Amino acid sequence: MGSHGQEHGHGHGHSVSEDLMTEMLDLDGEVLADHLGNVTEWIAGHLGDHPVRTIIDLGAGTGTGTFALLSRFGDATVTAVDASAGMLEHLTDRARRSGDGGRVVAREIDLDAQRLGGVSADLVWASASMHHMSDPARVLEDLRGVLTPGGLFAMIEFETFPRFLPDDIGLGAPGLEDRLNAIADRAREEHHPTVNSDWTATLTASGFAVREERTFRIDQAAPLSEVAKRYARVTLTRLREGAGDRLAPADHTTLGALLDEDGPHRLENRTDLSVRSERRAWIAAAG
Repeated sequence: MGSHGQEHGHGHGHSVSEDLMTEMLDLDGEVLADHLGNVTEWIAGHLGDHPVRTIIDLGAGTGTGTFALLSRFGDATVTAVDASAGMLEHLTDRARRSGDGGRVVAREIDLDAQRLGGVSADLVWASASMHHMSDPARVLEDLRGVLTPGGLFAMIEFETFPRFLPDDIGLGAPGLEDRLNAIADRAREEHHPTVNSDWTATLTASGFAVREERTFRIDQAAPLSEVAKRYARVTLTRLREGAGDRLAPADHTTLGALLDEDGPHRLENRTDLSVRSERRAWIAAAG
């Protein structure tokens, strides 16, 4: 959904992979704008009359969450925290271009090595970033210290990553996208052991009181807009890049035909693409 935080620990140079990640995150915010609006509306409902003047976006990436929060909370400033200088530079450039430069403060912090200090917030937002941290409990301890009285912590994690293809696609066997995502899921579990944590229990053990836990479902039916098709292309390209030789040759062939920019089977020629995903969200207060 937005920012994927600590996975953006790139260097200062740019690579094809980093450029794809940047574009994918920007497209995520554009294609799923209605979903983001629903999530921020839900958060605002829990805050009620509590004023929101300061927000921390934890693992801000390119600013998907930052800009949704700025739109929802018109009097607020956002401190965008990320480990990647490149992502933060992209975010602040976007803020300047949109006229929001004065409402965004970028802080380059690797929360695996540094503490979140010197800030306070009425709302902390962490979208798809907590599972990237080697010690989430320590980060949650820091968050309890930065929340103002009456402030809230909003946390989002993916239940399922975006799917775009019909289930019957696959050379010799249907389910190409399921196999592609299964490879990505195994890699995430290897690199991020907390990805499938019981986050309700983790929040409670860290001294938070969970106000509500909710699943947001995303289902954009075919035919997709050209922007959503581009989102599908970039996402599937990144998944192919990550899968490498773990993807079966037949699946490589099928995916290659879909991602061929000029071929007859190119993704954008299809009229049956959709966007399907589920994200789990928590609203919690410091106990």
